[in-house]
Amino acid sequence: MNRSKGFLLVLVAIFAYLSWQLVVPFLQYVLGALLLAFVLYPLQRRLERVSSPTIAAFALVALAVVGFIVPVVLVAVVIADDAADILATVDPQDLRIADLEAWIEAEIGVDVDVTETIAGSAEQIGTVIVEQTTAWFGLFTHTLIGFGLALFVLYYLLKEGDQLMEWIRDRTPLPSDVQDDFYGELDEVMWAVLAGHVLIAIIEGVIAGLGLFATGIPNAAFWTFVMVILSLVPLIGAFLVWGPAVVYLLATGEPLLAIALAIYSAIVVGVADDYLRPIVVDRYADLSPAIIILGVLGGIYAFGIMGLFFGPVIIGALIATINVFDEHYDRLGDDGEPT
Repeated sequence: MNRSKGFLLVLVAIFAYLSWQLVVPFLQYVLGALLLAFVLYPLQRRLERVSSPTIAAFALVALAVVGFIVPVVLVAVVIADDAADILATVDPQDLRIADLEAWIEAEIGVDVDVTETIAGSAEQIGTVIVEQTTAWFGLFTHTLIGFGLALFVLYYLLKEGDQLMEWIRDRTPLPSDVQDDFYGELDEVMWAVLAGHVLIAIIEGVIAGLGLFATGIPNAAFWTFVMVILSLVPLIGAFLVWGPAVVYLLATGEPLLAIALAIYSAIVVGVADDYLRPIVVDRYADLSPAIIILGVLGGIYAFGIMGLFFGPVIIGALIATINVFDEHYDRLGDDGEPT
């Protein structure tokens, strides 16, 4: 490597690092825009046959707002309301504070006023909240800017997606057929995760949630959302919610409802995991449940909420890259061209 090439590589590394620092504050929103762009891109290609790329991209951004963002916000409001109801239903009398104070005094000989202590703590918490008003306002502003950025990124990814892919392909030192195999594998992995796991998790969680509504489980909307998230983890998933719900019905004197919920939920989970998930996944790419579990859990730690989607995709992409590497390695020369 000569000095000119080395200098350019150093510049690339420096500007890549600085660009990454610019993206990190809004990484969740950029990843969300990438995810929506991938889902909507086939529609963009079809709409471009009858309209300009600008009009098609604008229409799909509007569709994303109406079909994805607004429902997510509404669901978040319902879930927050249910969570507030759960906290509001806690009766101080059920906590038996007087018995707790008597037990503490009998055991350690200290007279404790739990109510006064809690009240004092509440005042301190209130003071902290007031002091953090600026931070909350900053978070709200950051969220608005992030959503706006996501919509702009989505618009340009849809409008200029072809040019972007062409630019990437031109600068990738691999033959065209190898790139075709590589991007084809990545496409299959993305759809396997989205359709075979995310979509199935949503279906499984919602249908299982209908059982909660039908049997009168309190705050069913909140627990349905929890089941959708948990259903992203194969095999375990929604059972962590509907199992305790069955116990709750038994404890409240509703054995028939408990049995009905147990049978209904077991069938829903069984059908989704044993039939729907394999059918959809096998249509695209064969991803082991271990990959999904590791990708989901590790993705949350690495990328936050968007890691639920991109975690399994990253591991699947690694496997796809290894497969392409193994398939074409022998015929590629040192310069990346076929030998």
